[in-house]
Amino acid sequence: MIAKHVGIVWNPSKTDKEDLEAAIPTGRDFIVSWHETEEDDPGESATKDALAAGADVVVAAGGDGTVRAVAGHLAEARTAVELGIVPLGTGNLLARNLNVPLNNLGEAMTRAIDGSARSIDMGWVEVSLQHGTERHPFVVMAGFGIDAHMITETNDDLKDKAGWLAYVESLGRAVSASDVMEIKLSREGERVGDELAHTVIVGNCGTLQGGITLLPDADPSDGELDVLILKAEGLTGWLDTMKNMVWDNGIRRIMSKDDSAESSESAIHQRVTSLTIELEKPRVIEVDGDELGETSKIDITIEPSAIRVR
Repeated sequence: MIAKHVGIVWNPSKTDKEDLEAAIPTGRDFIVSWHETEEDDPGESATKDALAAGADVVVAAGGDGTVRAVAGHLAEARTAVELGIVPLGTGNLLARNLNVPLNNLGEAMTRAIDGSARSIDMGWVEVSLQHGTERHPFVVMAGFGIDAHMITETNDDLKDKAGWLAYVESLGRAVSASDVMEIKLSREGERVGDELAHTVIVGNCGTLQGGITLLPDADPSDGELDVLILKAEGLTGWLDTMKNMVWDNGIRRIMSKDDSAESSESAIHQRVTSLTIELEKPRVIEVDGDELGETSKIDITIEPSAIRVR
């Protein structure tokens, strides 16, 4: 589809409008409308405005929060309008997983406007928080434990200076805050038993910053979500987890060309279309890098082929 009207939803804290304007490819005949995000509204209202203005492509120019907000509203609107991504954040996780250019504004904008589209799935999280039940979209990962605590423990000033490496600095505090507890799991509406775990990650995509593959089976277009349950305690447990990630599902998997993720005593891999997690005690949950708050029950589902991304 050739773009006739491009609505650019942009986060002004990430870049100047002038830089985005300079990145738009020339020699094309299309309308451009601009829709600025706000601190307490990372993109939903701006996306509504872009659709109301007649955009047939909406470009999310910002970080993971902006991309998630724009993608979530496009899915809720059930529109044929396609999503383009100009990654400007710390993680840029969906862009990484879809091979969108990360460090070239011009290339990313050209891909967003001229590129072909593919359908991807959308994950949905429903959580009971202190002020009521909320439902949130995610395109990359959601979960509780180490990943969520890394977000809450990371220094924002350091993140601005060091980028994603700031998360590494917070890893030790995140591990300390993530103690093992009992969780109850229901998959596809049926109870599958109890587990002991400190971290559960449910992903639509599998690759993190630095090229780390956390969920080796994850495919954003396969109609399934990939689950990683971590239960390591002590040195022996963490060594087993590292072996599982680096060797079993890393080097060995590449050498053997095996397509399925391998579990171990401390790291369990599963695939689901829906998952309910009941926690022994409340934990902070995150979706695509955004903290939602503490909850003791999480319902996660997938919406296959929810949006089309260039």
